[in-house]
Amino acid sequence: MSEQQKVLVSGSAGFIGGYVVEELLSRGYAVRGIDNYSKYGKVEKSYDNHPDYDFVEDDVRNTDVMKKLLSDCDHFVAGAALIGGISYFHAYAYDLLATNERIMASSCDAAIEAMQHGKLKKVTYLSSSMVFESTEHWPSKEGDERKIPPPLSSYGFQKLAVEYFAKAAWDQYKLPYTVVRPFNCVGIGEGRALGDVEVASGNVKLAMSHVVPDIVQKIVKGQDPLHILGEGNQVRHYTYGGDLAKGIVEAMSQDAAYNNDFNISTAESTNVRELAAVIWKKIKGDAPLTLVSDEAYEYDVQKRVPDVQKAKDVLGFECTTSLDVMLDEVIPWVTQAVHDGRL
Repeated sequence: MSEQQKVLVSGSAGFIGGYVVEELLSRGYAVRGIDNYSKYGKVEKSYDNHPDYDFVEDDVRNTDVMKKLLSDCDHFVAGAALIGGISYFHAYAYDLLATNERIMASSCDAAIEAMQHGKLKKVTYLSSSMVFESTEHWPSKEGDERKIPPPLSSYGFQKLAVEYFAKAAWDQYKLPYTVVRPFNCVGIGEGRALGDVEVASGNVKLAMSHVVPDIVQKIVKGQDPLHILGEGNQVRHYTYGGDLAKGIVEAMSQDAAYNNDFNISTAESTNVRELAAVIWKKIKGDAPLTLVSDEAYEYDVQKRVPDVQKAKDVLGFECTTSLDVMLDEVIPWVTQAVHDGRL
């Protein structure tokens, strides 16, 4: 880059946000983060003292603050959202809709002004695989979200609304956009969220409702037989946070992504039973595994399978980290967090 470009990342203290900031800094961007620490409380990140990173603790719903922060930025990665595992879809059904709509409206208001009076080139919006919640055919391809029935959960519906915000801001104000849909992020750095609802799962109380760390946590705490949600046939594409961040930055920076949308995901399908077996073996070796089914959640979509060809064809990007490699990073991290009393 001849002249250093500046990127605002909202939700920079979040799970995916942290990976995105790291990726941007590694590529030589100046990064400004904003987060209100509402999910995890104050968290330390490896890049807090990086010379090209500055952080503002504030609320994205404060449009005046957002206008100021965006006034000298080239790019905006709009990642801030009230988000959690599946337990959130039930415990915070209204807040997921109301809070996230306010975040989006404020983000777009500020971005429209920054494009008109500053140098903002584009907004890269973080949507979700949940826009495909109601599909009955797989894999889910870009464009399907407008052909299938809308999501049933308020969270999925609001993520679809994010994509409508992107398109509407372009239609009326010519604010360029890229929409990215991450699938099932797996990585380190996710702790017990402040607002999490504790969910009993056999003899272990969980506060994350993200399947990989939850299973690890239960095994580390000695649960046997191991409890899973429903029958365990739910199919997911577990994608490494570092891969997602690379895909998001490619989508942000490439001209080919202008006013375009991409599924960002591994191509590898894994069901919960398979996942449990792999994690169990990594922690317990050859000890026999017995699974017990807990009652499933209403919105526990049985299958989320992305078509990843478009990102490959248009951006030349693929998520390549295997589940095996991800788990070798995540298992020690979660194990340590359990021993430290953080989980």
